[in-house]
Amino acid sequence: MNTAVIVIDVQSGLFDPTPRPGQADQTVDRINALTTRARAAGVPVIFVQHETPGGSLASGSPGWALERRLLAAGGDLRIRKTTPDCFLGSGLQAALDGWAVKRVIICGYATEFCVDTTVRRAAALGYEVVIAADAHTTHDKPHASASHIRIHHNATLPEITSFGPRITAVKEAAILDTNMRWA
Repeated sequence: MNTAVIVIDVQSGLFDPTPRPGQADQTVDRINALTTRARAAGVPVIFVQHETPGGSLASGSPGWALERRLLAAGGDLRIRKTTPDCFLGSGLQAALDGWAVKRVIICGYATEFCVDTTVRRAAALGYEVVIAADAHTTHDKPHASASHIRIHHNATLPEITSFGPRITAVKEAAILDTNMRWA
């Protein structure tokens, strides 16, 4: 089954200002480990960058750039988006279809917005979804910490079965590991 890794909104304007997202550095480290394994396995890596006119996420601005520690390679695809849905008006689905992708591995920022929306949309479009369970994050909210939001989404998104394709939440180290599980 053809697979692709989608890294959502890991951008300077979202990760550099304080307070930073929950476990920001550990999340970036896990994403780097996952994307390194993906490239070694010939799995495409896609970086999605959110943009807004003006402000800290204006296209081409320092805040729009990928987070400074994030390891991107020349062959990685970059996609721009303007909504929480990485598919909406972005060309993501065309790229995945061009590679005959059937399974997407999703990680990045923000758990309860762009990650959640993209997981649901991917399943609705017929893709099997693997959520890198410890490689997505968000900021603490008044009602819940970033850690609790991640735990909640890792538990609830896999319970959605009405789309048809399977949604699973798997720790980053087990995805595309040396046994090529989830490849």
